[in-house]
Amino acid sequence: MKNKKLSLALAAVFAAGTAAAADLVSVYRDAVAYDAQFAAAKASLDAGREKLPQGRAGLLPTIGLSANTTWNDLDVHRRATPPTDTPFKYNSNGWTVQLTQPLFRWQNWETYNQSELQVALAEAQFAAARQDLIVRVAQAYFDVLQAREAVATAQAQKTAIAEQLEAAKRNFEVGTATITDTHEAQSRYDLATAAEIAAQNDLLVKQQALRMVTGKDDAALKNLKTGVAIPAPQPADIDKWVASAEAGNFAVQSAQAAHGIATREIEKQRAGHYPTLDLVATNGLSSATGNTLTGVGSDTKATTIGVQLAIPIFAGGATASRDREAVALREKAAADLENARRSAALQTRQAFLGVTSGLSQVRAYEAALVSSQSALDSNKLGYEVGVRINIDVLNAQSQLYDTRQKLVKARLDTLVAQLRLKAAAGSLAEDDLAAINGLLE
Repeated sequence: MKNKKLSLALAAVFAAGTAAAADLVSVYRDAVAYDAQFAAAKASLDAGREKLPQGRAGLLPTIGLSANTTWNDLDVHRRATPPTDTPFKYNSNGWTVQLTQPLFRWQNWETYNQSELQVALAEAQFAAARQDLIVRVAQAYFDVLQAREAVATAQAQKTAIAEQLEAAKRNFEVGTATITDTHEAQSRYDLATAAEIAAQNDLLVKQQALRMVTGKDDAALKNLKTGVAIPAPQPADIDKWVASAEAGNFAVQSAQAAHGIATREIEKQRAGHYPTLDLVATNGLSSATGNTLTGVGSDTKATTIGVQLAIPIFAGGATASRDREAVALREKAAADLENARRSAALQTRQAFLGVTSGLSQVRAYEAALVSSQSALDSNKLGYEVGVRINIDVLNAQSQLYDTRQKLVKARLDTLVAQLRLKAAAGSLAEDDLAAINGLLE
């Protein structure tokens, strides 16, 4: 029952191949609109950009309005002869508008400088998330292509072994071969059947992984062109790529922004020792209704303008402690920056070597594929004339299909390594994905 469901699912998958096949760029654009990780990165960028107006606000004036109304009920007792009690009932109300303009608040200036760096940090993190999406989409896309190739290879190998099994049975019936040939072919056929089932299941898993990124069931995907030539990385000097990564890698840029923020934090905390000076202007009105004593009300208008100076003297040691904390955090940020540079250099070297070794593997597997095909043809001919046995043909078939599958994997892995190399250098863009897309058909 389970195998029947698997076969039906795969039938639907390959039936979809008659529809327009999706390419790498269209899949990427679907991922831009659907991927949850990228959506979170965009929201984080929007939040990070708000740091700048928040930091600027500390340099601009603040205006506040306050108002009040009070009902007063007083009873005044006079110790006279005779004593008297006089009630006072009246309402008092008023409002005040106050404007405060900072004239000297060094911590506010440092907060503003930090906000610019925080925006730069958010921009760098979003750029890194966009590059990560490109790599993840390409990896998921090529995983599906590789899994699809594995299914096709398993099916072709199964068909070829089935033909060899029938030939072994016929030869045994006419007495030109032993039962051993039949048993060997049957064993290979059973293994091929198991490999086909495993490959089909892996294809479904890889398609679901792609769907998680794009939100679509792209069963029909364009494949690499036959015999496509994969270009070598330019420039071909690994040291130039490393130098670009140490400056342009977005993780390095993020660490640089974080280090700048930590440096500004020291000045911000030290500003706690500095005096502050503000311009303060108020305008207000207070009113009181007539009471039983005076019988008349009153209105009072007041306008003031002046400066306020505040000098911190002692805060229990908290300001000095925060200063030392900020210095320690700057040292941490400096270490994180150095680690980011070293990691970027390492990633770049690994990716560059992955591309160059991948290109070498592709050339080697292309030559091996030709040799494996020649070996299979020779073994088939030798089997027909009686100088080769059935197991020789089966081994040659296995080698051919294994080489073909490894060639496909080497090509796809090399393309992903190219994307990772440019991502490590901080230069990966959608145009690079479009260039790879041109290798598909």
